[in-house]
Amino acid sequence: MAKTQDVQLKDELQRQADQLLEQWQKLCTTQQMNQWQTDIKRLDEQIQQEGFWQNPKQAAAIQQERTRTHKLLQRAQKTQQLLADCKELLDLLGEQDALQEVQQDIQQAEKLITGIRLQQLLQDPNDINDAILTVNTGQGGVDAQDFAQMLLRMYQRYAQRQRYQVQLADMQEGDEAGIKSATLLISGEYAYGYLKAEVGVHRLVRISPFDAGGRRHTSFAAVWVLPQIDDSVEVDIQPQHLRVDTFRAGGAGGQHQNKTDSAVRMTHEPTGIAVVCRSERSQIQNRATAMKMLRARLYEHELQKRLEQKNRAEAAKREASFGSQIRNYVLAPYRLAKDLRTNHEIGNVEGVLDGDLQPFIEAYLL
Repeated sequence: MAKTQDVQLKDELQRQADQLLEQWQKLCTTQQMNQWQTDIKRLDEQIQQEGFWQNPKQAAAIQQERTRTHKLLQRAQKTQQLLADCKELLDLLGEQDALQEVQQDIQQAEKLITGIRLQQLLQDPNDINDAILTVNTGQGGVDAQDFAQMLLRMYQRYAQRQRYQVQLADMQEGDEAGIKSATLLISGEYAYGYLKAEVGVHRLVRISPFDAGGRRHTSFAAVWVLPQIDDSVEVDIQPQHLRVDTFRAGGAGGQHQNKTDSAVRMTHEPTGIAVVCRSERSQIQNRATAMKMLRARLYEHELQKRLEQKNRAEAAKREASFGSQIRNYVLAPYRLAKDLRTNHEIGNVEGVLDGDLQPFIEAYLL
C-alpha cells in the first residue's frame, strides 16, 4: 500500500513539475535571461563611469533599475536550478525522503515563478515606490469606525509580514470607538505596486458588538493608496500657494505632543488639497511628512486630470466611491472574505484581517 502511495505521489509531483516547467518556459526564455545579463552589464558600466554621482537623481534611478533587474535574474536562475533538480530526482529516485524534497522544491519554484510574474507585471514607474495608504470611515456609524480601525490594523500587519517599514502619519479617532480616518506611510520595495490593489470600498458584515440586540450590521470603509513621490519627479509647489496651519495634536502621543503646536495642516490653495500630519512630536518632522504627502496628492491629482481628459469612463473606475465595494468580509451568518473583482475567496476571515492579504493582491495583479 505504501509503495502504491509513493507511486501516486511521484506521478502527481511529475505532473506539477511539468506544469511549472511549461509556465517557466513561457515566462523566462533563454533570450530573456541573456537580455537581463546584458542589461546588468550595461548598467554596471554606467555606474563605474567617472562623474556618475554628479547627477544624484539619475544615479539613483540607474541603481534602482540595476537592483530590480539583478533580482529578476537571481530569481530566474534559482527557479531554473530548482526545476532541474526536481527532474533529476524524479527520474532517478522514488523513495519517500526524495519525494518530499521534490515536493519542497516544487513549492519553492512555484513561489519564485509567481514572484517573477508579478515583478514583470509591475512595470509602472511608481510601482516600486513606497506607499501612502489612507483609510476612511464610510456608512455604518460606530460599526464603520470600528471596521476602519480593523482595516488599519490589517494593513499594519500586512506591512510587517512583507517586512516593510510602517509609520502612522495621521489618525482621527472615532466618537465612541474606532477611527474616522488614518494615514499610513509604508516603505518597502513594490509597496505601492502591491497595495494599489486595495483601492476601493471594503464591506464588513457581522453581529455588531455595539448593538444590544445582537443584530447583524453592514458597514463600509474606503481605502485609497498613493505612491510616495521622490525628488526625481517634478511636482510644482509654489510657496505662495501653500497655507500651513499648526495646532495641538489630540489623543495619545505623549505630554509634549499635546502641549505644543506640533501638528501640521498643509493646504494647497489653488486645488484645495489639504493634508494633516500629527504623528511626530516635532513640528519640523510633521512639516516634512506633510510635504511628502502633499506632493503625492498633487501628483495623483494631475494624473487624474490627464486621465479624465483622455478617458472619462476610465477615470470614473479609479474613484473609490461607495456602492462599488471591492471586497466583502463576512463574519455572520457564515465566514468568508471574497474579492468581487477576481472572485478570489478565503474562509479564514480572521487570517485576512490579521494581514494575510497577499493571495488577494496576487489574484488581482495576475
